[in-house]
Amino acid sequence: MRKNKKTGIVGVIITTIVLVIIVIMSNINIEDMSNVESILSTLVMPVQNGITYLKNKIKGNNDFFTDISALKQENEELKKKNDEIAQQLREFEIIKAENETLKEYVNLKDKYTEYQTVPAYIINRDISNYNNIVIINVGEDDGIKVNMPVIANNGLVGHVISVTKNTSKVQTLLDTSSAVSGVAGTARDTLILKGNLEQENMLKGTYIQTTASILEGDKVETSGLGGIYPKGITIGTIKQIINTKNLSNRYALIEPAVNIEKVETVLVITN
Repeated sequence: MRKNKKTGIVGVIITTIVLVIIVIMSNINIEDMSNVESILSTLVMPVQNGITYLKNKIKGNNDFFTDISALKQENEELKKKNDEIAQQLREFEIIKAENETLKEYVNLKDKYTEYQTVPAYIINRDISNYNNIVIINVGEDDGIKVNMPVIANNGLVGHVISVTKNTSKVQTLLDTSSAVSGVAGTARDTLILKGNLEQENMLKGTYIQTTASILEGDKVETSGLGGIYPKGITIGTIKQIINTKNLSNRYALIEPAVNIEKVETVLVITN
């Protein structure tokens, strides 16, 4: 009962207010009406502007999230393309390296036409204070045998000391167990070149005749003696001559013509 009574009172109040407003509006002149509209417009405008701002803000956020989604998809596509390009570059580098290797083979073949040779490249290295050995990718199946000389573009590398079906082990000039008979200078003075334990990247020339007139800067070639290396293959250049009290004990330091640590492409002389 009380609830219904209160509801009735509220209804009467609202009806009274509406009637009062109608009466007031009917008695207002047109000019006064404009002023009222202006006042109402002033009151309502901030609310309307706020609603419009919120509407635009919400719409802008939607556009922002749409753009983020599009950028994410575009980024994934770019990453995929980047991976494809990287793979193509790797393949290109492999092809380029293979072409360079073939080019080196051709150059070597052209340079050493007097020999029958088998091209090869180094696949492993065993380098220490005493050993300086490389493994090449040719073996028995390619006609390779023990004691065959191995050369590179600039000169002598070493000789084969063991073979398998598909690989060969090469003892280089820098190995302390290696020994090569050579001749130096225009006088063709003889000396024996061996790996140097004190200076790993230099050869030591010993057994120099007391009458020899070798000089720093002289070129050293294989003598053809010893049954392994053919005559006339470049070994290196004399960098220093070490004199001793006994002239027969003097020796020379020779820089190899081939950089053993960096050489990759070689030829095995088979004849």
